[in-house]
Amino acid sequence: MEQIVKVNLDLLLVQRKMTLTELSEEVGVTLANLSVLKRGKAKAIRFSTLVAICKALDCQPGDLLTLEQALEPLQKPSNDS
Repeated sequence: MEQIVKVNLDLLLVQRKMTLTELSEEVGVTLANLSVLKRGKAKAIRFSTLVAICKALDCQPGDLLTLEQALEPLQKPSNDS
C-alpha cells in the first residue's frame, strides 16, 4: 500500500481555537493557499511557510504533517496529451 502525507491543520486550528483567516493574517500566507494546504491538495510547502505555521500554532512539523497509509492506490499522472 502506498503512503500519503496527511495535513492536520483542521485539528490544530480547532485545538488552538483559531480560524484559518486568523492564521492567514498571522503567518502572511493567503487564505487561498492555506485552504489548499488544509484540504490536503498542496503539492509542496516551503520550509519558511512550515516554520511560520508551526510558530503561530505552537506546534512541531510532525504535529502538522503525518505519514499515513493511502485508503486507495494513488493514481499516476498519465502522459497522454
